Amino acid sequence: MTDHSQVDPKTNLVLRIHFFWRILFALLAVAGAVYIWVGGVETALWQKILISVALVLASIFSAVGVVQISRRNHSGRMISLVLDYLAFVVCAVLMLNTGEVFIGIDAFGETFPKGIPYLGITVVGYFLSIMDEYLPQKKQTSENSLKVVGRWVMLAGFAIFLLQVDAINGIIYFLGKLAQPLGIVSVIGAIFFGVSIWSMMRDNVSQALHAKTDHEQVINGWLFLSPNLLGFLIFFAGPLILSFYFSFTDSDAFNTPNWIGFDNYAKILNVRFAWLSSPDQFAREVVDIKVYDEVGRFLIGDGGILFAAADKFFWLALRNTLVFVLFAVPLSVIPALVLSNILNSKLPGMKFYRAIYFMPSIAAVVGISLVWQWLYNATVGYINYFITVGIEFWNNLFNLAVVDPKIQWVSDEKTALLSIIIIAAWQTMGFNTVLFLAGLQNIPGELYEAATVDGAGAWDKFWSITLPMLAPTTFYVVSTTTIQAMQVFEQVFILMNPPEGPNNSTITLVLYLYRSGFQNFQQGYASAIAWVLFIVIFGITLVQFQRQRQSSIYES
Repeated sequence: MTDHSQVDPKTNLVLRIHFFWRILFALLAVAGAVYIWVGGVETALWQKILISVALVLASIFSAVGVVQISRRNHSGRMISLVLDYLAFVVCAVLMLNTGEVFIGIDAFGETFPKGIPYLGITVVGYFLSIMDEYLPQKKQTSENSLKVVGRWVMLAGFAIFLLQVDAINGIIYFLGKLAQPLGIVSVIGAIFFGVSIWSMMRDNVSQALHAKTDHEQVINGWLFLSPNLLGFLIFFAGPLILSFYFSFTDSDAFNTPNWIGFDNYAKILNVRFAWLSSPDQFAREVVDIKVYDEVGRFLIGDGGILFAAADKFFWLALRNTLVFVLFAVPLSVIPALVLSNILNSKLPGMKFYRAIYFMPSIAAVVGISLVWQWLYNATVGYINYFITVGIEFWNNLFNLAVVDPKIQWVSDEKTALLSIIIIAAWQTMGFNTVLFLAGLQNIPGELYEAATVDGAGAWDKFWSITLPMLAPTTFYVVSTTTIQAMQVFEQVFILMNPPEGPNNSTITLVLYLYRSGFQNFQQGYASAIAWVLFIVIFGITLVQFQRQRQSSIYES
């Protein structure tokens, strides 16, 4: 370790401790990775791989920290803080899990209503303690007495609250669980890493490692963002990586997953096209029906082409999803564009209408679906009622004989998907309208004034100014709406019974993913479906991005 005489002895001692601690940390991390594979730890293969990779990376970074601390470089401090902070989080989570805190929260939720009245006593005590602000200044004795009484009332109310919710026994139970070997290790680890972080954050240590003001700002920024980043890693990135691994296994949530390679993807993408000599020719005559199921037929003249797949439901779901996107996106984007231009005018009551159109976007999907389920009712629903009234009116007016179709919206395979499209477009249109309104506010008014001077009409202004200037907003709206449409699930699941609809007319990719993973417990296969869906969405978004890049007026 380099000697720096200008650093005080205490700071030198702290740096030397961290120097040797980083060496010990690296060795312990490597030893932990080896123990997982050699020591016979009973866990799944993916868990061994994940933990081992994390430990090896921690060992490498800790070794780098050793070198940087010896050179008195601020990066050594940064590495130490990151590693110790992550280790502290792991120990804290392990401590909470060992103490069964997460289970205790559920128990606390059940007993909490019993203590609510006594929290009221605490509130009363608080108001008593601040009553001195409203008393005359000369009443010093009253002030002091009210403060004291109020504080004692607050304390008594909170104590009774703890007794009523059985918090004391919960704390005792928690401490008893921590007395176990794993709990003791986690507590000691949390304290040790906490002290290590505190010592590295001291000003004298940061100065000795030549940390600058911007370095401190970076550290503070990362500390501020760390809860969100950890949440992202735990609840998004972690499950994402795990699902990618499961997509190559036969995981069923009950047994140890077995590696099967690309078998799941092979089944999804295994399709067959066969020529039909006649439109009515049986599928078994042209394909092996033990492997393939008929998905659809494309008639050409006196023959046609049979489309069969090893997983027919995936391709039906893909077809329905793409049809949904093809109609739902334009129906939620084009009307939103028109409405935004109308609502952007200075006519009276426009703010009210903006709120009205936005309300479906913030309403609960479950409630909306149930309301539309009643509206779609073939017997008492308002939609069919207005259709009937309209047909009767035109028949009487023009002496026609148009037959009322009595549309079976959700029970007819021809209209089931259309009913879902209408709901989704209606719900999304308001939010898209608000986005377009925001885009319209950024268009300079001088452009419209110049166009007016040149004699341009409203239609010319719309095509020559509004649409080109709204290109970035339109790209964002279309992209987000498309991604949302590709993941349609709630409306289908709630509205249709069964969710797949009549003759699988409303089965979508996300619904099929849900059915495979959570009903049939084919989690490996469901993970493969999820990644195929991700690739499809990514591909569509990439195409949209490329088109926007080529046509954008802002491109240099």
